[in-house]
Amino acid sequence: MIKEFKEFALKGNMVDLAIGIIIGAAFSGLVNSVVQDLFMPIVATITGGVDFSNKFVGLSAAVNSTNLATAREQGPVLAYGNFITLLINFTIVAFILFMVVKGMNRLKRKEEAKPVEIAEVPRNEKLLEEIRDLLARSNGTAPRA
Repeated sequence: MIKEFKEFALKGNMVDLAIGIIIGAAFSGLVNSVVQDLFMPIVATITGGVDFSNKFVGLSAAVNSTNLATAREQGPVLAYGNFITLLINFTIVAFILFMVVKGMNRLKRKEEAKPVEIAEVPRNEKLLEEIRDLLARSNGTAPRA
């Protein structure tokens, strides 16, 4: 049973999947940083300094704070600013993945478009084909390819 588990765990597909998950987690952190540190300040500047991460609507009369963390302690809140941030984050990830796949497809098409090199038929095979064709003609049959 242990031997079977080792074979399963060390298969190429499992290792590839594990590497993909690790890279995906690192990529997620990178994209979050791009959104929070690069794009959201630009969006805040365009919208007049609006900080989306702190935008919410209180769902009870007890919520009177202007800070999201404090408002959550006071009662239920609809934190739409966090949703907007995550939506921007998703859009950036989707666009980056689209560009990666588009680039990979372009490289794949270039690879497929390369002319296939035809190996030259060895001399002995050419001679055998000629002998076959001559024999076929002398017997009155068409040569086979």
